[in-house]
Amino acid sequence: MPDMPSLGHPARSRPLAVALAAALLAVALLGGFLVKARQAAAERRVAAAAAAAAVASRAAAAEAAAMAAAASAPPPPATPSAAASFDQPGVHHLSLSMNGPLERGIVSLAGRAVGLPLTQVTVRALVWWLSVPGDLHKGDTLDVLFEQRPGDEPLVQAIRYRSGKMGRLFRAYRFQPATARFARCYQPDGSELEARLEDGPLDDYEQVTSLLRDGRGHRGVDFKTPVGTPVKATFDGVITRRTWNFRMNGNSLEVREEGGPRTAVFLHLAELPAAARVGAHVRRGQVVAHSGNTGHSFAPHLHYQLSTSRQPVLDPFSSHGTSRRALPEADRAAFEAEVRRLDALLDGQKAGT
Repeated sequence: MPDMPSLGHPARSRPLAVALAAALLAVALLGGFLVKARQAAAERRVAAAAAAAAVASRAAAAEAAAMAAAASAPPPPATPSAAASFDQPGVHHLSLSMNGPLERGIVSLAGRAVGLPLTQVTVRALVWWLSVPGDLHKGDTLDVLFEQRPGDEPLVQAIRYRSGKMGRLFRAYRFQPATARFARCYQPDGSELEARLEDGPLDDYEQVTSLLRDGRGHRGVDFKTPVGTPVKATFDGVITRRTWNFRMNGNSLEVREEGGPRTAVFLHLAELPAAARVGAHVRRGQVVAHSGNTGHSFAPHLHYQLSTSRQPVLDPFSSHGTSRRALPEADRAAFEAEVRRLDALLDGQKAGT
């Protein structure tokens, strides 16, 4: 067979180059895949972190809102049985372990109708021992034996407060000495719970029912006393005003101290004598008027307040000297017997009884 013309040498195979190219392509593809995978993972982590932060933020906001709502919410209502028992006329014992505001605790046990006025009379006792609310701490205990009276505020018969801050138990008991006009609260040593003003406007009265440090924002001191009790000038001075703003103040007098910075105001007086005229000079201890129940007044009392040009509100219990009267020795045995009786009631009865 004749030789066929040659078209040249057959092509040589290059397996190494092909393999290398394939490997490079695979590496490139794999690298791109890994980069995308890492990017996707990073994006997932960022998204997860953002979601977790959002959840935490919502939880924190919800917790803060719950705390704010709890702080501003009215006291929880008392159970019907407890509130009903405290609302009945007679003597009741309220026992409280402090775990928040005093009013909230008392209202939670006694209900609002009894608890709100009971808080006021309780604070009026506590302020003679403690700064309210600053000295009232969690874990302190309060026991109040009180008489519920229709149409009138609760009458405290005995009160005990154990203060962790002060490390002591404070006690006071209502008692009327044989020769006294009014019953008052006395401490176990026989001294009065309430301090008295030296050179004050009244020689005697039943009770201090409001003062600057009881948290009510009052600008003076209210003395519960029957209509017609003599009211005295508390320093030498000149009458500068007589019965202004009758709707609120009732019959009233303003006296400016001679040679001193103070101005005294007496409100809710009975009808003023003609001698109590503007410009008249008065002497310390002179009877200038009588107590009444005029103006914006809910019960017979005297409102007494002090001020200076630099201090629009001056606490009479800081400006005047003060003292506490002690029980006459002849009344000590009867008082100690009353303390034992009231302590037995406090120890034997519990809240809601």
